Amino acid sequence: QVHLVESGGGSVHSGGSLRLSCIGSGYVYSAYSMGWFRQAPGKEREGLAAIFSDSTTTYADSVKGRFTISQDKAKNTVYLQMDSLKPEDTAMYICATRQGYTTPWRRAPRINDFDYWGQGTQVTVSS
Repeated sequence: QVHLVESGGGSVHSGGSLRLSCIGSGYVYSAYSMGWFRQAPGKEREGLAAIFSDSTTTYADSVKGRFTISQDKAKNTVYLQMDSLKPEDTAMYICATRQGYTTPWRRAPRINDFDYWGQGTQVTVSS
């Protein structure tokens, strides 16, 4: 059973930084893609960034240049470094995975790109 656990959320002031982590377990395949999403109250889940088995990355325009996705395969961990945070970045941040090889795409991730989801970690940015 694939299981994802996020951590690293918290409260910061505008312009601050946070680094989120997502640790996976129960993986069946050595190749997999990982993604980060966020969801604010009353809003749809928004895809932010994805990273593939070959370490190719892709980002949504809303976070490009401010957020960086990376991974440590030995630890089954994916990170989201978030810099220059804004109040509108306030949301629950959720990681996701799809097991097996995925051909990298060049667009923001979509919900149906992934099969397994974590519970999320809250990020609050104050002005």
